[in-house]
Amino acid sequence: MPDSIEQHSAAGGARGAHATSRPFGGLIDAVIVPSPTSFDFDGAVAAKHAEAAWVWMHRDLAPDLLGDLPDDEEAARALIDGHVPVLLQRAKAAIADAANKPESLRRIKVQFGGEPAWLRLPVVLQALKCRAILEKAQVFGRAANSMTDEAALGLALQSMPLTDAAVTALLMHVAVGQVSNPSRLTTAVLRIAGSASEGPVHRAGFSPLIDAMLSHAQAQLPALDQIGAFADIDLVCRSVDRFHRLVRAVSGYLELGRFSRWAMIIAGLTKTMSELIEPKLANVAPDVNRALRRRGDGLPDRIDSDQLLQALNGCYILATVRDCRDSLALNALFEKTWTQVGQTIELHMQRNLDAFRANPADHIAAERLDATIKMAELRFNTEYADVIRKARDSAERRAG
Repeated sequence: MPDSIEQHSAAGGARGAHATSRPFGGLIDAVIVPSPTSFDFDGAVAAKHAEAAWVWMHRDLAPDLLGDLPDDEEAARALIDGHVPVLLQRAKAAIADAANKPESLRRIKVQFGGEPAWLRLPVVLQALKCRAILEKAQVFGRAANSMTDEAALGLALQSMPLTDAAVTALLMHVAVGQVSNPSRLTTAVLRIAGSASEGPVHRAGFSPLIDAMLSHAQAQLPALDQIGAFADIDLVCRSVDRFHRLVRAVSGYLELGRFSRWAMIIAGLTKTMSELIEPKLANVAPDVNRALRRRGDGLPDRIDSDQLLQALNGCYILATVRDCRDSLALNALFEKTWTQVGQTIELHMQRNLDAFRANPADHIAAERLDATIKMAELRFNTEYADVIRKARDSAERRAG
C-alpha cells in the first residue's frame, strides 16, 4: 500500500479517536518507544504503531466500550483497564478471522494504518496482557541500581520468567529503562552464562536483556533531531550519554560476531547517531569564535545572546562527545573540532582577559570573559578555568 494512503488512514483514525492523550490511557507507556525506529524488538513498540493499535481498537474493534471515555485521564485509564480482557478477546477473534480471509486481512490492515503497524499488534496485545507486571519490572530496575552484590543481581535476573520469551522481552525492556548503569546487568549475565560469547547468553535466556539495551539505545536517537535556538541541549547531551552507556554495555562486554544480529544493529545505530551529531559539531569552532570576539569596524560593542548560547551549547555537545566517543564514529571530526575549539578559546581568553583588566567596569567585557571561562571549563578543565577566575577577581579587586 502506498505510504500516502497508510498515513492518511492512520491520521484519519487519530482524528476520530476520543481523547486520552496517550494510547490505552498510558497502560503500556513503559514499552512504547519514540518513532521512527529502524529496528524492531519484541519488548517494545514504536509510538506510531501503539497509536495505530489504539485507534483501531477505539474506532473499529470496540467503539461500544471505548466510544465515550471520561475527560479525566485517571478515570479513562481505569475504564480502559477494566475493558482489556474483552479487548484482547475481540482482537484475537479479529486476527483469527483475518488469517483465513484475504479480503478481511486487507481491510483490517487498511483500518490499522498499514502492514508495518499491523505486524506490531502482537507486541501491543502482549503488553496489555502483562500490564499488571510492567510496574513490577520498573520497581525491579530501580532496585537493581542499589544492588552492590553482583551475585545478588544475578539471582534477581534469574527470577525473571526466562522461559516465556515474549513476556521476558517486555519485562527486560521496562527494567532496563530504570537502570542507570546497564553494564552491571551485562556482567551479571555473563557470569550466569559462563561466557562472553553470544551463544551461551542466548542459551541462558538473556537475549531479551541485550535486545532491551539496544532498543533503549535506539530510543535515544529522536532527541538529537532538534535544530535552532530552542533545541533542548541538555536532553541531547543526556541522550548521547545514555546511548553510550547502553551500547558499551553490549559491545564492551560481549564477544560479538562481525556479522551477528547484535553487531549489525549496533553498527546501524552508531552510524545514525554519528550522522545526527556530526552537523552539531561541524560549526562549534566558528560559533565559539563569533561569540567571543569583539565587534569590529567601529561598531558599538555588544553581546549577541543568541550567538553566545549557540556557542555554549556546542561546547556542551563537544564535551559530551569527548566522553562518549568510543560508541560513535566521529573520531576525525571530533579531533579536528576539539583542537580548533581549544585554540580559539585560548586566543580569546587572553584578549578578553586583557580587555577586562583594562576596564573592569565594562559589563560587556565582563560578560564576554565569563562566557570564555565557562567554555574553557568545558573544553579544558575546572582547574584551568579557576586560574582565569582568580585573575578576573584580582583585576576587580585592584579596580576597587
